[in-house]
Amino acid sequence: MEVSITAVEGNRQRLDGGAMFGNAPKALWQRWLPPDAENRIELACRCLLIECEGQKILCETGIGAFFEPKMAERYGIQTPERHRLLENLAALGIKETEIDMVILSHLHFDHAGGLLSPFSTSPTRLLFPKATYVVGTESFTRAQQPHLRDRASFIPELAPLLLDSGRLLQIDHSDAQGKIPGPLQDRISFYFTHGHTPGHMHTLLQGDTHSVFFCGDLIPGLSWLHLPITMGYDRFPEKLIDEKKDIYTPACQENWYLFYTHDSRVAMSQCKQDEKGRMLSLNEIEVPLRWAL
Repeated sequence: MEVSITAVEGNRQRLDGGAMFGNAPKALWQRWLPPDAENRIELACRCLLIECEGQKILCETGIGAFFEPKMAERYGIQTPERHRLLENLAALGIKETEIDMVILSHLHFDHAGGLLSPFSTSPTRLLFPKATYVVGTESFTRAQQPHLRDRASFIPELAPLLLDSGRLLQIDHSDAQGKIPGPLQDRISFYFTHGHTPGHMHTLLQGDTHSVFFCGDLIPGLSWLHLPITMGYDRFPEKLIDEKKDIYTPACQENWYLFYTHDSRVAMSQCKQDEKGRMLSLNEIEVPLRWAL
């Protein structure tokens, strides 16, 4: 059974570098990702397309083009009038209506905003009309009842639209091996973390030759591989560090590829720990990426 993956770019954005690197000093992080004049760094909003025996699964949808112009400017969204994910899928010969499943690690707007129709269309509707929308139960609850601390990260109308679609599949963290429909039901499993946001769900895809772990915001990109590096957006940074450590054990031992949503250059890499305990990246694969597993 042949499984192929493709890294598909959505709209990019620019966010404050200090917020993206938490308590790491600018003198350190600016060497990794130089900021612009407004102290912002460029971030991809990358999605993972999985194809197997005709089934097409999309891990996340990026930030999309749903923001009104003032908010799009605030969050540094590039080409906000265009839904770049749909354009890039079309460039691969894939129509929006051909996506069978959308797996959402969590419902923050830069990971799930691409589910919504562009701002220029009215009324707001869900895209991918034939897809089953897969999300963790705890993550979905958080989107319905956000804390004041992270309320701005969610799209208020998204959860009701998902419920009303009749195509929402919730995965409980106690059943991380829960089966999904289709030929990949024995190849896909889920890991849950809670340091970035409660119920953050990570997809692990097991191919014939390699396994791919969808990092989401647990490890946004190469610059966050180092254990102590966290984001100001993380709800529980100390917990997140422990969760990264737990993931690195099987990732290093089994040579998983880590798939990064926000790295501006690298789609995925393997990792190893050096003699000083620091995490290093190996076999970095830059975009564009289309690969048979």
